[in-house]
Amino acid sequence: MTITRRDFLVASAALAAMPVPRASAAPLPREADIVVIGAGAAGIAAARRVMATGRKVVVIEAASQIGGRCITDSSTFDTPFDRGARWMYNPDANPMIRLARSVGLDVLPAPKGQKMRIGRRNARAGETEQFLAALVRANRAIDEAARGKLDTSCASVLPKDLGDWAGAAEFLLGAGFAGKDLKELSAIDKGRAQDRNAAIACRQGLGTLITRLGEQAPVALSTPASRIAWSNRDVSVETQAGKIVARAAIVTVSTNVLTSGAIKFAPDIPKRTLDAASKLSLGSYDRIVLQLPGNPLGLSRDDILVEQSNSTRTALMFANIGGSSLCSIDVGGSFGRDLSGQGEKAMADFAREWITKLFGSEAASAMQKTSVTRWNASPYVMGAMSAASPGGQLSRKILSEPVGNVFLAGEATHETLWGTVDGAWESGERAAEAALRKIGALKDESADVPTQSTKKRRVPRQ
Repeated sequence: MTITRRDFLVASAALAAMPVPRASAAPLPREADIVVIGAGAAGIAAARRVMATGRKVVVIEAASQIGGRCITDSSTFDTPFDRGARWMYNPDANPMIRLARSVGLDVLPAPKGQKMRIGRRNARAGETEQFLAALVRANRAIDEAARGKLDTSCASVLPKDLGDWAGAAEFLLGAGFAGKDLKELSAIDKGRAQDRNAAIACRQGLGTLITRLGEQAPVALSTPASRIAWSNRDVSVETQAGKIVARAAIVTVSTNVLTSGAIKFAPDIPKRTLDAASKLSLGSYDRIVLQLPGNPLGLSRDDILVEQSNSTRTALMFANIGGSSLCSIDVGGSFGRDLSGQGEKAMADFAREWITKLFGSEAASAMQKTSVTRWNASPYVMGAMSAASPGGQLSRKILSEPVGNVFLAGEATHETLWGTVDGAWESGERAAEAALRKIGALKDESADVPTQSTKKRRVPRQ
């Protein structure tokens, strides 16, 4: 049976309304129409698209849980928190928001704005205005550079007179946005990123959302792919549980995993593809999550706080998460990478030092149980979000090109929503449609129904 794109969209909507069964623990099948590698947002989106056509799909996931870089921790503390992706964006166009509501989860606008700390006091209104003006000037300079023909680093085009606000601006636009310092970040990639000011949160956590949406899919957990043999006709995927033969494969692993050689390809994956992935390596972004009972910092529910800093050796705090005593201190870029490499104790020590510097030792002494993320050390991820190096922005389009009957997906393949769960989800849907067309399961009509990626974008501004 051949399904048109219009039928396909109707079937997808019907699938969202189906009762949610638990993921099957059945033996790994030996054949499928399409095999999906990775059960993160892109992989689950791809699987759901394939399922909507009635074609046979199987998802294999190396980790022991669904989610990829969307993991909600509901056991360490009384309050759940996201260890990875925290926000969704584009409320007017993002299908994930509708899907979250369809499975009974709560979505709400993320906190707007942020507080600035200068030493042990809050910034005055005039100082906050100065900082925001500096941030706008810095972002405008990057946007102007992005319109040029030659790509360059974001750092090279920053205004030289940001003064006392330079460190905070560089942190928020670089490490805080993409997990990389501005000197490692392509101005064109940053400039083309879609506006992410309208952030949306899922009260139960984005990891919970991806898990709920993935419960409909046949997912084999703790089943890493070791080898993919591919051609223009079919593929076979080897795992420790056996081999799966399929007509096509959708690979959603991160760029760092792809270039690490953890999955072998036969024939070798084209150098053009590997070069593109290497120019889109993952930045570093981690969280030091801690309990501060009694609100010793005097912050409000879901407050976001940054400091005036003379360097990027700094952090962002998301305080009193959901009205609880849980606070997250986020570190990124080269400083965050070095810190996470030193281990959990060093990360907790930094959090205590940072709080002492901004609020005093008495506030720091209230710190209780801590939990840290170390995404760079995760063997199935190896980092945070993709970020193009200077000159590497075109690599996103290259990375989305099929390799025989293998289709790549994930946030790194999205040209404007890279680094977001939204981009990962949409990339999975796009890859599924391409794979279904390749195997003749989806008639390629004219694009009379716009997808999120074809709708008109706002000019990105910080």
